[in-house]
Amino acid sequence: MTQTDPLPRGNGPLFLDCDPDAARNAFAEKSKQLQSKVMTVPEAVRQFVNDGDYLAAGGFGGDRIATAVLHEIVRQQKQGLGLAGHTATHDFQILCAGNQTGRGQLLSRVDAAYIVGLEARGLSPHARRVVESGEVQLCEWTNYTLALRFQAAAMGLPYLPARSMLGTDTFQQSAAQTVICPFTGKKLAAIPALWPDVAVIHVHEADCYGNCRIRGTSVTDYHLARAAKKLIISCERLIDTEEIRRDPTATMIPFYCVDAVCEVPYGSFPANMPYEYFSDETHLCEWLTTERDPQQYKKYLHHYIFDVADFHEYLSRCGGLPRLQELRRQELFPAE
Repeated sequence: MTQTDPLPRGNGPLFLDCDPDAARNAFAEKSKQLQSKVMTVPEAVRQFVNDGDYLAAGGFGGDRIATAVLHEIVRQQKQGLGLAGHTATHDFQILCAGNQTGRGQLLSRVDAAYIVGLEARGLSPHARRVVESGEVQLCEWTNYTLALRFQAAAMGLPYLPARSMLGTDTFQQSAAQTVICPFTGKKLAAIPALWPDVAVIHVHEADCYGNCRIRGTSVTDYHLARAAKKLIISCERLIDTEEIRRDPTATMIPFYCVDAVCEVPYGSFPANMPYEYFSDETHLCEWLTTERDPQQYKKYLHHYIFDVADFHEYLSRCGGLPRLQELRRQELFPAE
């Protein structure tokens, strides 16, 4: 390559503006008052998730996903959402229930690092149908570079440089560009910032204001919470603010990032919640198996999502407290 040759750039779509000043204007309007944000999941989704929004879901793979909030997004038939598919396994599978099931088109565009697969459990037949239908626009990334997009946003930067993806097909299918380092003269990938319209994160503990604790791996949620223009928190337990103040260093997400706090015990089921309960592998296997037949799958969705009043009823239909206690024993063995 000579100096006159154009620098390589990805051919994928950039779904959101990466101008930090535009994002700053949005954050300037966000309330920083120390006030209670406790509400129900339906209230939070109704108030903070709008048709056409770009959504980011916290957690990672089958760990600590905001299942209760995702179910409600599907139940309320939100339309035309974007999604950051950052090792999105069961969360992507849930949201795909809003496509190709006679309820409109929930997902319209996805920044994909890892979707469709549920890791060792196999591929989701319905998620694959949705992607292969062509109705969802895709832009490809690696897990690392999609995480960098949240970090750049949290830092208030339009992009972060990386050596990752250069020379790969993933780069070609991404929206990254190539820049020249002013210090070394070497080529770097410019990874654009990503400010989601709304994010949903499930945590272990939160107070009424939105100060949150996460045990175990946090993956990118530290940066995601600071990048999202609106943030819905679901938590296993609401705790007193005085408990937060007794150990402030345990606070992963501060109150001023948060717009809604929803207490949902077992709110990540059937995913794994570290130190709380193990994933329900039987239920996940049943979900994957049922998806093979589109008509049976629609009946399945009515039974578990569309026709239930709330997440508590869903848990009851999945075995209720006895099953949840068994999953807790599996997670904590031999600690308890």
